[in-house]
Amino acid sequence: MDTSTILCRCEEITAEEIQLALQQGAESFDDVKRLTRCGMGQCQAKICRIPVSQYIADCRTIHVSTVPLPRLRMPLRPIPIGVLAARMDSALAENALLAEAEQHQGSKAEGGEAGEK
Repeated sequence: MDTSTILCRCEEITAEEIQLALQQGAESFDDVKRLTRCGMGQCQAKICRIPVSQYIADCRTIHVSTVPLPRLRMPLRPIPIGVLAARMDSALAENALLAEAEQHQGSKAEGGEAGEK
């Protein structure tokens, strides 16, 4: 494979960058992700997981099934269903996000966040 081949389209990560991460000690998709941001784009590794895992296996001369799957993580905080439902209507989604931010700011003003003085 040519080293200029882009394996992660969202973050524009090339085979060369993944190869460099492997040379620096990366052994899994998560290791490569930490070093390159591969899989952190809009698709969240839904598109690049398979080709990157195959490339890791090829570079390490192992079978692709032995490359561990990337860890899945929940969002930092829950996403209101209204935001997800309003995804197609950007103005409605923006309003839902603004309302949530105002509500979050209001709860900070009332009781403060844990650990604040």
